[in-house]
Amino acid sequence: MMNCSQAPGFILLGLSSNSEKWQPLFSIFLVLYLLGLLGNLLLLLAIGADVHLHTPMYFFLSQLSLVDLCFITTTAPKMLETLWTGDGSISFSGCLTQLYFFAVFADMDNLLLAVMAIDRYAAICHPLLYPLLMTPCRCRVLVSGSWGVAHCVSLTHILLLSQLYFHTNQEIPHFFCDFGPLLLLSCSDAHLNESLMMALAGVLGISALLCIVSSYGCIFYAVAKVPSAQGKRKALATCSSHLSVVLLFYSTVFATYLKPPSSSRSSGEVVAAVMYTLVTPTLNPFIYSLRNKDVKSSLRIRILNMVKSQD
Repeated sequence: MMNCSQAPGFILLGLSSNSEKWQPLFSIFLVLYLLGLLGNLLLLLAIGADVHLHTPMYFFLSQLSLVDLCFITTTAPKMLETLWTGDGSISFSGCLTQLYFFAVFADMDNLLLAVMAIDRYAAICHPLLYPLLMTPCRCRVLVSGSWGVAHCVSLTHILLLSQLYFHTNQEIPHFFCDFGPLLLLSCSDAHLNESLMMALAGVLGISALLCIVSSYGCIFYAVAKVPSAQGKRKALATCSSHLSVVLLFYSTVFATYLKPPSSSRSSGEVVAAVMYTLVTPTLNPFIYSLRNKDVKSSLRIRILNMVKSQD
């Protein structure tokens, strides 16, 4: 325990050890970050300002945009600072704070995608009962419950991590503080942390994924019984954006975390982490807006009104 501390400092190595790549990478990820902020803010404003979009589906979509907005802001600023200055130093408290909010928003993405699948199931499989099933009160309970679960799970992990001892002044081979790289630097026995993390991640992840798969199983069964091809296309059109986001989210999550937390990371997993933490939250609002006539119409009206007001 001579070279160990309970509150050490860390150095984030970032995305590349080649300093010649830092400036191009900084430019690329700054543009991605600004696009993510702009896209999610515009989607939030469009849904909030248009009374026609005050429905359960768009309420959940606005929550997803809010979470994605916070998600990219958790990791991107520190990554950009490291690329710009070459200084990836971060305090222990700063590392735990970043990790806490990262876990909260990652879990919220996971849970909200499951809630949105339930909403689509209720709308397509039980259209007549939909207004009674998805009342504003129940929607708020689903979202509030998701926030509560996400915060409780994240707090549990952070409290356990704060009790560990770590090697001092160690380098983290990542662009943000994540569970796996931190556990690798621990001087203490991190078996409990690793087991609990895998258990909670497994319960949350598998439960949400089973909810999504079973919801869409029922949806596809109901759509298959629709006699007209036009009716089938109309029913599935409301699910296409959500399915695209689900596939993008879970494919990058599995590529990043489908291994023990304390094992070392490859360059491919770092790329997957970039997709998961920055690219996916940036693409989500564009996927929903480009494939949704209501959102596109609302955004078009808002932009035209802004242009007219400036004239």
